Amino acid sequence: MTAEPTAPPETGTSDYLAKRQLRGGTAGWTLLAGLGVAAVISGDYAGWNFGLAEGGFGGLLIATVLMGIMYAAMVFGLAELGSALPTAGGGYTFARRALGPWGGYATGVAVLLEYAIAPAAIATFIGGYVESLGLFGITDGWWVYLAVYAIFIGIHLMGVGEALKVMMAIAAVAVVGLVLFLVGAIPNFDAANLTDIVPTDAAGASDWLPFGLLGIWAAFPFGIWFFLAVECVPLAAEEAKDPARSMPKGIVAAMAVLATLAILMLVFTTGAGERS
Repeated sequence: MTAEPTAPPETGTSDYLAKRQLRGGTAGWTLLAGLGVAAVISGDYAGWNFGLAEGGFGGLLIATVLMGIMYAAMVFGLAELGSALPTAGGGYTFARRALGPWGGYATGVAVLLEYAIAPAAIATFIGGYVESLGLFGITDGWWVYLAVYAIFIGIHLMGVGEALKVMMAIAAVAVVGLVLFLVGAIPNFDAANLTDIVPTDAAGASDWLPFGLLGIWAAFPFGIWFFLAVECVPLAAEEAKDPARSMPKGIVAAMAVLATLAILMLVFTTGAGERS
């Protein structure tokens, strides 16, 4: 009797990756970069400014630079991973490959929480803008939050490709808005406004660090607003054209734009403000 030939065993990981591997799509690196910028750009408008009350200009500047270095390292890592494993699972897929199913599950849950809460925060900021500006006579914008959040969901239900194009357009409008603001702020820049907070008696306190060294730590959660969510770019791998090439270029380009805007907004917004 001769033994029947048996097929070589396949690991669960190999099966999973074979099913998840994506090689089609129409989005180039510019559209992917636009996605990265669009996901973060609201943080240049609001969120980071609360850090001035926690660390002063110097504390927030240091926190932002350190946060930018951390995100740059993460972005380069994601660019490599997105090139090697171009799947729509993004961080979930990367963690599953390295840590197994439970590691992937935990990462996936964390990613879902981030991308569910972040749009809600953005919707809240939009409602706050509507209230403060008195647009359309609205003084209580709670229903604006719900309407904006529903619009966000509706755009994504149209399809990933359509959402990418809409987000690219939104990002372009938002960047133009920031540029116009900077053009108006630069002539009003006064370096004295950067150090107009009276130093406290905290350790290491000075004109640049009015709340001392701990002020840098306190400003970290606000410095992240300049970069938070750029890591979503690998999630668009399914729509990427030649993801092995376009994914790294797109995410690195997005990070470069965001880092530039972060420094410009932090310096000139603070410097152009009225002194207290």
